[in-house]
This record gives sequence, C-alpha cells and structure tokens, in this order.
Amino acid sequence: MSGLDREFARLRLTEAEDRVTVTLDHAPTRNAIDQQMVDELHAICAELERQPRILILTGANGLFVSGADIAQLKERRRDDALLGINSGIFDRIARLPMPVIAALEGYALGGGAELAYAADFRIATPNLKIGNPETALGIMAAAGATWRLKELVGEPLAKEILLAGRQLTAQEALACHLITEIHEPDDLLTAAHALADRIAQQDALAVRITKSVFHTPREVHPLIDNLAQGMLFESDAKFARMQGFLDAKAERRARRAAQEATKSEASAPDTEGQE
Repeated sequence: MSGLDREFARLRLTEAEDRVTVTLDHAPTRNAIDQQMVDELHAICAELERQPRILILTGANGLFVSGADIAQLKERRRDDALLGINSGIFDRIARLPMPVIAALEGYALGGGAELAYAADFRIATPNLKIGNPETALGIMAAAGATWRLKELVGEPLAKEILLAGRQLTAQEALACHLITEIHEPDDLLTAAHALADRIAQQDALAVRITKSVFHTPREVHPLIDNLAQGMLFESDAKFARMQGFLDAKAERRARRAAQEATKSEASAPDTEGQE
C-alpha cells in the first residue's frame, strides 16, 4: 500500500486507503518530541507527499505530547536552533497535501502544542491542557507558536499564552476555537475518524487545492482562486459529481410530482354513477 514498511521507535502506524493514523508513543519521556521522533515524522511526511492521504495524529499513554525533549534541548546551541529541527517538521506537516487532524488528550505543551497548531483540525478530551511554557525555561516557542497561535486565537490571548505561561483547558480552547470538538478519551479516535470520513466524502483533488489556496497570501487572491478553479473545472470528478447532483435533484422532483399526483387522485370526488 505504501513505502511505510519500516519499524518506528517513537510512532505506531495504522494505514488505510484514504488516511494514515500516527500514534506518538514513547512512555519514558511522556511522548516528548526528540530527534528520533522528528526523523520518523519526516518519513511519514515523505510518504504522504508521495501518496496524499488524510493524517490523524494522536498520542498514547494518556496524553498527546508533554513537550519537546528537555534533555536534548538543554544541549542544543545556536547552530542547532538555526537548523529549525522542530519548526521544520511542523511546517512540513502543515504543508501536507491533505488535511491533518490532531486528536489531543491530556497534555499538549510546548512542542506538542506547536505540533497541534500545525494541524488543520484539533479535537480534544475534557482533560486537555494546552499551552507554551517555553519562556519559563529560558527559551521561546520557536516552532510556529509565535505566528500560528496569533492566527488561531488572536493576539491578546496568544500573548497571554506565550508571554505569561497561560495553559488553556479544553473548554477554554473550545471557546476560542483552538479546538472544535470535545470527546471522552474512549471516543476521541472514533471522533477523529468520523471527521476524516467527512473529509473523505469530498473530492480529494478539490480538498487538496482548497487547502493550498487557503494558505496563500492575500495578495495573490483572487487570481490564484481563478487559476485553481480553472483546474478543477476540467477535472473528471467535477463533471461526475455535478451530474450526480443534477440526476438526484431530477429524481427527487419526479418523485414529488408522482406523490402529488397520487394525492390528487385520492382526494378527487367520486362522480361515478352521478348525473
């Protein structure tokens, strides 16, 4: 089915024709993002760039990601920061052709929060704690939070999270639209798949192009919309899906007409035998 036949040390993988589910699983570090996990996520991205499918990201051990691996961060220096180790993989995940769903349980802190921000959709359990405590450790949230979070929740709340260490609960994250759904832990992955099912019902090419156009700068609109729509107007799926819509509409109209005719016949007075 794919090129993901290798063994992973930090991830568990489930593949289907239209989606890949990746479970972050390293209990000793509470699923912390280390270099091994980054490398394995790059392998996942390479495959999803080659064969575009929906990606569901979730965590094992009762949580999503506790953060980046502090032991590794402590040893990193200026040149490591300039490599953009975490920001590079999160940006690659954000740019995947098909949507990414982050199913968050328990803690999604630091790098875990930034990984969640890179997803297209975030759903969570009631016990979610999400935020960026990096400044308490003498560093900054440099893997996307300083700009993605502002776009997601607005500047005032983003500053409170980034500069004052505020962590949001699931209800607070729902209220500011950082997440869109709350589910009990046993139902979280089912809900993620239900969302993936709704995405999979759409035309895959239309979804891919819409996601790409959505993230382009304002300056290139509406030209890019017109160009992208021009591509879709020529697709076989457009003709098949629109013809299907029109056929179903005609069938409903004919069915209603038949029902009305039946009602009219039933309500007509019986004049047989009358002069």
